[in-house]
Amino acid sequence: MTSSNQNPADPQSDAIDGPVMDETQTPSSADPRTGHAIIADYVRHLPPKPGVYRMLGEDGAVLYVGKARNLKNRVSNYANGRGHSNRIALMIALTRTMEFMVTGTETEALLLEANLIKKLKPRFNILLRDDKSFPYILIRRDHSAAHLTKHRGSRKTKGDYFGPFASVGAVNHTINTLQKAFLLRTCSDSVYEGRTRPCMLYQIKRCAGPCVDLVSPENYNALVDEARAFLRGRSNALRQSLQEQMQSASDAMDFETAARLRDRIRAIAAVTTDQGINPDGVEEADVIAIAQDGGKSCVQVYFYRAGQNWGNQSFFPRHEIDSAPEDVLAAFIAQFYDDRPAPALIMTSHALDDAELLAEALSLKSDRKVQVHPPQRGEKKKLVDQTAHNAREALARRLSESASQAQLLKGVQKLFKLDEIPSRIEVYDNSHIQGTNALGAMIVAGPEGFEKNHYRRFNMTGDDAATNDDFAMMAAMLRRRFSRMLKEREDGGAVPDLVLIDGGKGQLGKVMEVMDDLGVNDVAIAAIAKGPERDAGREAFYLPGLAPFKLPQNDPVLYYLQRLRDEAHRFAIGGHRAKRKKALTDNPLDEIPGIGPSRKKALLAHFGSAKAVRNAALADLEAVDGVSKAMAKRIFEWFQS
Repeated sequence: MTSSNQNPADPQSDAIDGPVMDETQTPSSADPRTGHAIIADYVRHLPPKPGVYRMLGEDGAVLYVGKARNLKNRVSNYANGRGHSNRIALMIALTRTMEFMVTGTETEALLLEANLIKKLKPRFNILLRDDKSFPYILIRRDHSAAHLTKHRGSRKTKGDYFGPFASVGAVNHTINTLQKAFLLRTCSDSVYEGRTRPCMLYQIKRCAGPCVDLVSPENYNALVDEARAFLRGRSNALRQSLQEQMQSASDAMDFETAARLRDRIRAIAAVTTDQGINPDGVEEADVIAIAQDGGKSCVQVYFYRAGQNWGNQSFFPRHEIDSAPEDVLAAFIAQFYDDRPAPALIMTSHALDDAELLAEALSLKSDRKVQVHPPQRGEKKKLVDQTAHNAREALARRLSESASQAQLLKGVQKLFKLDEIPSRIEVYDNSHIQGTNALGAMIVAGPEGFEKNHYRRFNMTGDDAATNDDFAMMAAMLRRRFSRMLKEREDGGAVPDLVLIDGGKGQLGKVMEVMDDLGVNDVAIAAIAKGPERDAGREAFYLPGLAPFKLPQNDPVLYYLQRLRDEAHRFAIGGHRAKRKKALTDNPLDEIPGIGPSRKKALLAHFGSAKAVRNAALADLEAVDGVSKAMAKRIFEWFQS
């Protein structure tokens, strides 16, 4: 069965090749044979076609995912038992069964392999870690006045997307400049619809004021088109056009208009000169370089779009100590672009064996030509060298931090009498104001520092949120977390070596009750209570069954635990503020079926606020222009129910 007419990146769209082995031939966990012999049984039934194979261990866990131009030949190499590295030999010895998916082409196999590696995270594959989505700038076009905003995640909203940017900070800086240069609105639709006079952004010349018709729709759309042109790299032509308009306004003695155009030109110039290195001929490219030391790797990625440097990011993929830089780089690129569009050009620090195949796969996925190669000379080569230099520096910092981190974790092990050095520490805190907008937070730390892709927030609702009882909220959060852990544990779900809660004896007692109820007795629990008058350095630590104790104020382990506690507090407070802000800006009129922007604007203009609409009599609602009697009745009944 081939998958040539299916999505090669979707593992559900490809079937396992049925005739490879029937149930009577499938090796069991009790099979006394070696991995080579087990694999050899599969070879006889494999077709000489491209595809993807999975090697599974005794417990059913996926050990390795690989792709092949010829499945029969590739798997035969594992069966012969000769010329393998120690890592591959161990992988073969642990193999108890295999699964196969035949694809139409090797290109499809490469795409499917990358998707499965990211999904299954096999032990012996090179893995891209910290694979978070990157922020984009979005100009929404689903509203009469286009909306400028930052965006993460799937592209379901209608509009124009520009990116990726390396960080939210880079996006915010660019949006700030775009506001100055093009005066586009950044407010939400609910805020926009409720305006009856211009906001502060209009007063400081960061918005054209489309909400109260201070700019015509035609002129506002022209500003939107200029912003799109700028983000697509046509800044020089745009700047020249604005300069001509400024000169014309000056010649006509319209100095106010000339001054506004001058300010816009300066803003455009600022964003193009603040980008750092902007080599000629690099309109759209990612520059990817790798550095290795001590069996670790750092992959540095620079993003260039519209001829501008949109930032860089460091990655530290997981791999075996003997992995070659070319192999790590190739695996990184395949996984990195599995769920994001590739640029037209990818410049690498090393020549890749499968560069042509990789370029073909990314071209197929992106529906346009993508090139992957290391530049040999000129500005592009200098750009790759600079990226490689940054990768080496980032790796040196990471190795230094890891050494210090290891010493701190040894101290944590000794302090809390753990059997082993902790590899996963979970820290919990909650935040609320008199029980409102209550939210719990979990952060995770380990040998690599803070593991932000494992952070979680817990929305407290119902009885959990309608209380000022911090003890009950902490207990509710831990119950949810460890109830889920018990369900996921058998499938390899994360289990902490140490749980640290922000609080004292009361919080610890409630949490221990939860753990006893759930039957979780193999996770160390501790509480860290703030000192008198919340002084840092005077914290007390509580352990089940022991008297509280303190650490010397200059103890490095105390500083480390304070950092963990403060990070959990920061994460909880940030989520609480976002939740509170959303509650303040949410408009109850948005929830009523049939109330669109026009009716909402008419209601707010008539009554002045959503609260006044809520308290209005039926006759008053019927008097609003554009609101029929049936709609007035619906609004009235909505708020009375």
